[in-house]
Amino acid sequence: MSIDVSESLGVAVLASGSGTNLQALIDKLHLVPERGVRIQCVVGSKAGIGAVDRAAEHRIPSHVMPAGADETWLLDTLESSNAGLVVLAGWLKLIPPGAVRAWRGRMINIHPALLPSFGGPGMYGRRVHDAVINAGARISGPTVHFVDEIYDNGAIIAQWPVPVLESDDGEALAGRVLKVEHRLLPAVVASFARNSFELGGDGRVTWKEPWFEHEVFDLIPNASQ
Repeated sequence: MSIDVSESLGVAVLASGSGTNLQALIDKLHLVPERGVRIQCVVGSKAGIGAVDRAAEHRIPSHVMPAGADETWLLDTLESSNAGLVVLAGWLKLIPPGAVRAWRGRMINIHPALLPSFGGPGMYGRRVHDAVINAGARISGPTVHFVDEIYDNGAIIAQWPVPVLESDDGEALAGRVLKVEHRLLPAVVASFARNSFELGGDGRVTWKEPWFEHEVFDLIPNASQ
């Protein structure tokens, strides 16, 4: 189902790194008007990161968080973007409590493991995948969840399983999970734009339409997708 472009969902993306998940959102949603999603701005946690460069390439307004910026700066930046959803795509800073409250139910994050396992402070990037392998886990994969006041703790929206192979090291597993992140995050944002799910008063996510049309998981995604 597509959305009238006049009613497009505006999205603000927060990033701290190269911005590959931002690029997936640009390619699959921002540059496809019939999907009804428009990236209004990108906020970088520091200057010189790839995510800010990607925003400039596509003429998307960007902001770099100043050193020592407080909660008010972030709130004002997000409010001025006219976004209806905030997406943390590789954002490594804890969101201030006031911003969490202001955007509760409208701020999501993607984490490269199956929460509630392998999350929390310091669990990002290669560290996550090394921890998965060291624990002997046989399945990993990304999680998209609502943001609350604690790292990687908010209500889970969607997950996608990725096998951990005998030959994997952290780098190999990271690459396989990242391919799925690039599919999962745009799919969840598009579902939010369709009002397909919501954060309930009980702190859990309720889907109004099936997340999976069939009970089939593509465990090893085609690299071209």
